[in-house]
Amino acid sequence: MTDALQGLPFLKMHGLGNDFVVLDARIRPLALSEGTIRAIGDRHLGVGFDQLAVIEPARRADADCFLALYNADGSRTGACGNATRCVASLLLRETGKTLVGIETPAGLLTAWDAGNGLYGVNMGPARLDWRDIPLARPADTLALPVADIGLDAPVGVSMGNPHAVFFVPEVEALDIERLGRVIEHDPLFPERTNVEFAQVTGPDRIRMRVWERGTGITMACGSGACATLVAAARRGLTGRSADILLDGGVLSIAWRDDGHVLMTGPATLSFTGMLAALPT
Repeated sequence: MTDALQGLPFLKMHGLGNDFVVLDARIRPLALSEGTIRAIGDRHLGVGFDQLAVIEPARRADADCFLALYNADGSRTGACGNATRCVASLLLRETGKTLVGIETPAGLLTAWDAGNGLYGVNMGPARLDWRDIPLARPADTLALPVADIGLDAPVGVSMGNPHAVFFVPEVEALDIERLGRVIEHDPLFPERTNVEFAQVTGPDRIRMRVWERGTGITMACGSGACATLVAAARRGLTGRSADILLDGGVLSIAWRDDGHVLMTGPATLSFTGMLAALPT
């Protein structure tokens, strides 16, 4: 780690066990190489996280901040619903506002306090065209032509980051690590992909597990829960709202008629600290 980051305060937060290190770069920019990000994210030698969330100055007048997001392997990602809720909880307390705008590489997301320790986020519109996911070539996003892993073809959805959603009869029986790794790196996805494995258990309830690109299995994925609901509704398996049961708990998702997806769930502060010297 560079000397400039030693002693830097951080927050450790999580949304249903999907955990983040949150850094504040609004006062001064931070030098974050891929090696430094991986060092902070190392669960044995660093702090450990699924994603690193860096709060930066807003780049547009209608935003309260810009949120830069990094995977545990040091790569950047465009959207993270659970991290957005965590940062929103901080901004709502800091500003006293009832609604905050969080600028991300995927666009402006608005968030609010939903009461009882829950926070809502308008994750923006689901993107369904093959170019938006993106795919390497034209394909039907209701049945993506991916590698044969013994499951029915997945649905493709972009929530500002790519998702491939498989519907299965029994999600607990799957080797998520093996299957997720194969699909993340399928040549159909030039930017790799997140992979969801979903079991519809009722007209408004879905059990889902997730493999996140650049990180692996996580206890929850907000954008993945959004993509799963959209995929289920497109397939006619559910209506346009459902509770998504993840390894870490439940997110409530609604796909509005205007295409925007609303997500509601908790945001939790685990602890605070200061970065020390870490190997790079």
